[in-house]
Parts: sequence; C-alpha cells; structure tokens
Amino acid sequence: MSHKPIRTLLNANEEWAQSVIKDTPDFFARSAIGQKPKILWIGCSDSRVPESIITASKPGDIFVHRNVANQFHLHDDSALSVLTFAIKEIGVEHVVLVGHTNCGGAMACVEAAKDPAANPGPSTPLTRWLSPLTALVRSLDLSACSASEALNKVVEANIIKQVDNICKSEPITTAWADPDAKKVTVYGWMYDLAEGRIKELVVRDASRSSSFGTLKRAKARL
Repeated sequence: MSHKPIRTLLNANEEWAQSVIKDTPDFFARSAIGQKPKILWIGCSDSRVPESIITASKPGDIFVHRNVANQFHLHDDSALSVLTFAIKEIGVEHVVLVGHTNCGGAMACVEAAKDPAANPGPSTPLTRWLSPLTALVRSLDLSACSASEALNKVVEANIIKQVDNICKSEPITTAWADPDAKKVTVYGWMYDLAEGRIKELVVRDASRSSSFGTLKRAKARL
C-alpha cells in the first residue's frame, strides 16, 4: 500500500499554511480565537463537492455536516446535534441543504427501488441509512423518465424532502416560534457536477409555507 497520497496531503498543507501566513500573517491567530460562521452547510460526502472550494470560502466561513446522499433524518443525533450547536451556540442564520447531480447514493436507491422483492429490507449500515431515500424513490413516478432524468428527479425530490425534515426539526421549529430568537432561513440547493454551479431549488423561513418551495423549484426549472 502506497502512503504517497497521505504524504501529498501533508506537504500540500504545509505549503498552504505558509502561503496563508505570507498573505495574512495573523490569520491563524485570529482563527484560533473562535468561529462565527453565518452558514451551516449540510451536504453529501462526495469528494467532488467540497463546500469551501466551490463557494470560494475561507476557513471559518461555513459550519459543515456531510453524509452519504445529504440526508437529514429526524432521528439522527449527529445531524441534530450539528444543527442545534449551529443555531444555539454559533448563531448561524442560514442553513443550506446541498445535493448534487450524479449522486452515487441516489443511484443506489434508484436501483434498490426497482425490484422491492430483490431488496427485502435494510441489512447493512449503508442500506439502513439510505432506506428512507429508497422509499422516497418508490413514491415517485419515474416510468416516463430516461435514466438521467430519473436520477435528476430523485436528487431534486431528495433535496426537497431533506429541507422538509430540517424545517420539522426541534432546533428550527423552536427558533421560528421564538420571536426573540435570531431568524434562520433554510435553503435547498443542487450542485451540478458538469457545470460547477449551484441552483437554488427551495427557500423556507418562519413566514413561508411549504408551498413556496414548490413554486421556487418550478421557477428554477424555467
């Protein structure tokens, strides 16, 4: 087994740190004091969607939680703890749920949904994790779609569903119900791997009903 990829990362880190210090000598000293990002990014673990790079952000700009297929399960203590900490301790004002085209997790769920008899139920950590998305795929009418169209439809539906889940979570409902709390807005975005651009599908806040998300998504397709 080659350790070259690890050594490459360590060398690149050293070069990066030296470059930052050269441009902004006190950057790391200020960074060590604390963080005050205004954005929480909940995205996919896919290596092709690094949030800081595709948004030209710096360390400290974005609080991050990533997992396979950008899921937000209402029973997932990891995601809920991140959201709680982001809102109540850090004071983020914007929560973005970000999916992307050609998502491997979504592809797996499309395949699993084709023949329920051949996929009787969750049996591994990954299939258990993706089982809600597989159920969502089965609820969609993909019969008239090509393979690529079906996958894009699943990715978009998944983004909308996870935004719905975020909006139902205790940290968000509590923040929206408290007139004295800092207002938080939730967004659903899709990143296009082939273009390198983000498309906004849905926006939700305390004053906007769920129907707004459908209208936003429809406008984004025009």
